Amino acid sequence: MFSLSPLTPQGFLLMELRRRVARARSTDDLGASAIEWVIITGILVAMAAAVGLIIYNIVKDKAGELKAPAAPDGIKGGA
Repeated sequence: MFSLSPLTPQGFLLMELRRRVARARSTDDLGASAIEWVIITGILVAMAAAVGLIIYNIVKDKAGELKAPAAPDGIKGGA
């Protein structure tokens, strides 16, 4: 097996990589936890999108009800 001194940057990275691989292989719970977080995040994103759409539609409807004031006499539009 390839080996470097852990005192070198390359050796430290190799040692850290081996440690993480060993930890990932030793537990079965890490994948399930990640899937749960993906599901929770997806639900929260969907809820935020729904609330945003509701607010957008309310603002759009209220903006359509606004009436612009008429221009005062003597002022002509354009340049």
